[in-house]
Amino acid sequence: MEYDEIIRKLEALSNPQDAEGMARFGINPQKTYAVRIPELRNIAKNAGKNHKLAAKLWEAGYRETRILACMIEDPKQVTTEQMDLWAAEFDYWEICDQCCMKLFRLTPFAYQKVFQWSESEEEFKKRAAFALIAVLAVHDKNAPDEKFEQFFPLIIKESIDDRTYVKKAVNWALRHIGKKNTSLNKKSIVVASEIKKMDSKSAKWIASDALRELKSEKVQERLYKRSHSM
Repeated sequence: MEYDEIIRKLEALSNPQDAEGMARFGINPQKTYAVRIPELRNIAKNAGKNHKLAAKLWEAGYRETRILACMIEDPKQVTTEQMDLWAAEFDYWEICDQCCMKLFRLTPFAYQKVFQWSESEEEFKKRAAFALIAVLAVHDKNAPDEKFEQFFPLIIKESIDDRTYVKKAVNWALRHIGKKNTSLNKKSIVVASEIKKMDSKSAKWIASDALRELKSEKVQERLYKRSHSM
């Protein structure tokens, strides 16, 4: 599919009523066609991987064109500079998360960017660091535990950031590391217990919510079954 064909498809699928609803979730209604993710997946599948097309779609600046850019981009052609440029333009949570899930985790720079972006003062760039941890914990199945243990100091340090989209991502990262296997579960519970003692409302929320899930019967049972099936 060419760029113009994609735009025509988005216009045909556009749903203004959904755009109004999206605004309640922090999505700019002025820059969206309000096309749902499954429809975008279909468009991306038809378009295939295309580095130049992805760049053009990102530049268009709409919710859908940017999500499509993440789906269509070839991770092998992504540079560290491109990741920084795109991350600097994250202006709400969905674009940040979709980019981390669909593209950034597949690049050779994913782990490096976690450390770099966790120090950013920009809310959504910092969120991207912890969103990356969460999606890597799910998808990088062969990574040794040490790859995730190295993130614990970052999680502890940034747990005092009380900005909504940062603290939710820090919590997300901690929970997903803790659901990876029995060993990381135990270590994540220790980290969460340490965070809970901190004099910060944000830290206490992150820890309490994480502990509730990581200690739950459902998670413990799943981890037990997984460890005994190997």
